[in-house]
Amino acid sequence: MLEQLLIFTRGGLILWTCKELGNALKGSPIDTLIRSCLLEERSGAASYNYDAPGASYTLKWTFHNELGLVFVAVYQRILHLLYVDDLLALVRREFSEIYDPKMTVYNDFDETFRQLRMEAEARAEELKKSKQMVKPVNNSKKQGQAQKAGFDKGNKKREGSSAAGGGDDNDEGKGRKLENGNSNGKNFEIDEPRMTAAVNGKENTSSNFSAFDVSKLQKRTKGGKKTDTVVNKGSKVDPKKKVTKKNRVWDDAPPETKLDFTDPVDGNGNEKMEVVPASQGESMMDVEEIISSDSGGEEDDNVQKDSKPEATKKGWFSSMFQSIAGKANLEKGDLEPALKALKDRLMTKNVAEEIAEKLCESVAASLEGKKLASFTRVSSTVQAAMEEALVRILTPRRSIDILRDVHAAKEQRKPYVVVFVGVNGVGKSTNLAKVAYWLLQHNVSVMMAACDTFRSGAVEQLRTHACRLQIPIFEKGYEKDPAIVAKEAIQEATRNGSDVVLVDTAGRMQDNEPLMRALSKLIYLNNPDLVLFVGEALVGNDAVDQLSKFNQKLADLSTSSTPRLIDGILLTKFDTIDDKVGAALSMVYISGAPVMFVGCGQSYTDLKKLNVKSIVKTLLK
Repeated sequence: MLEQLLIFTRGGLILWTCKELGNALKGSPIDTLIRSCLLEERSGAASYNYDAPGASYTLKWTFHNELGLVFVAVYQRILHLLYVDDLLALVRREFSEIYDPKMTVYNDFDETFRQLRMEAEARAEELKKSKQMVKPVNNSKKQGQAQKAGFDKGNKKREGSSAAGGGDDNDEGKGRKLENGNSNGKNFEIDEPRMTAAVNGKENTSSNFSAFDVSKLQKRTKGGKKTDTVVNKGSKVDPKKKVTKKNRVWDDAPPETKLDFTDPVDGNGNEKMEVVPASQGESMMDVEEIISSDSGGEEDDNVQKDSKPEATKKGWFSSMFQSIAGKANLEKGDLEPALKALKDRLMTKNVAEEIAEKLCESVAASLEGKKLASFTRVSSTVQAAMEEALVRILTPRRSIDILRDVHAAKEQRKPYVVVFVGVNGVGKSTNLAKVAYWLLQHNVSVMMAACDTFRSGAVEQLRTHACRLQIPIFEKGYEKDPAIVAKEAIQEATRNGSDVVLVDTAGRMQDNEPLMRALSKLIYLNNPDLVLFVGEALVGNDAVDQLSKFNQKLADLSTSSTPRLIDGILLTKFDTIDDKVGAALSMVYISGAPVMFVGCGQSYTDLKKLNVKSIVKTLLK
């Protein structure tokens, strides 16, 4: 049964809802659809599933882009209603004929909707009956019984032959043929090589082809061992004597001293660590990036070249007249060449294929049916729509100002906790130190928590950063529960009055369930203020897999009814990718979390904000 159908404008004004249905929806499925799907450029999808306490809904929708209308149908997910798509198309056609931008109430549409609904349901019933008539009639029960009888017969014969103590081989062969070659209850013999095997498994021979002979393999291995022993005897090398390789001397010059780049050690054996003062340099987080405002003429020309074969079918006069008068309505065929060129361009910039395809579908859904303005090309229209979509996706939905939140937590006399998570080798510890350096420049006291108790050298690495930055570090060594270590670190920070606790965790692959369970426990037990996913800018399609599975595992393995997911993204190694910036788009699109930091070098100052305009310009260049 249909739960609700409503019509509203793209501005959010509800024009009509079905009073006949009048079902009170549980939760807010329409608001969630707008927030999570329509505004996030996922409108190219076929449907959207919404889970609420006590109900699960499926939402389907369609647009009238020329009038700026949205039509949404809501029904229970357990019901597979076949007429919803047809009903939406009928409602869209009929309502667009009576729509007036000055009107806000359409009570007369109730009777029209009732007729359209009955018509759509009747069509669905006829389609269902026609499919059942076309379906071939076969007696499946008899076939199943005959097949079962064939299996039973073959099993009885096989049991009888084994009980007779290795009786007739043909019975066993027939039993096997019955098992593999029955059809519609009739037994057909299949010509296949017959194999006989003794009960103890020692004999393994066949009549038509040679089976794998274990004895020959054993002989070969024995022969190999003999040859090895002969070689060893001839060499006569003393096993106690170690052979060391000598350095090659190229000339008579004196040997150079051994190169040693490790930190010097004082008389007590302690390393002399170089201290990096917070005033060494300004972090790039506080430097505004200037973007040159070049015209996008070259981009439009490139897209137009890709759609040139489609355009050459028309004469020059008709094309010029169309550009002056404007096209009546954009159709899917008009958009396909430009969208294909844009999809290929996004994929060359390291955007995941799945996301590039969804973006193009969403842009096509937003443009289909719109009227093309005068002196405007299809390629430039598609390019502008894609640019708006990319800016909307990369712009954070909610403001996350860490410095503001730190001061708010300080007023409540508790530390602000940030947990860094991610896969192996992406640079969590290094970028944690960069974030610490940036916070020190804003007069915020920081403490590090070494909760990577899994990887060898992780605690020493973080200790080195803490010594260089002259900030405290809380550590408990290795093979400890990271959740307990983090909890004790937060308690220590509360006693010492530290403003921020930066928690370093072990790198883990998204499919490693034991480590993901430990991470879920750490987040649940300590309830951090911010969960940062650290990802490489080098990844392409794997970014979708990493983030989606991290969020899924955190949700599935959490014992809380409202599990904590990833709040933000720290993108590392951004200085190594040139114009392949698509990983930022892939990660934001799949998770909905904003890119809060971008690592762009090896020093503590190489941390900056994501410039949305720069990323969009690079993606469409």
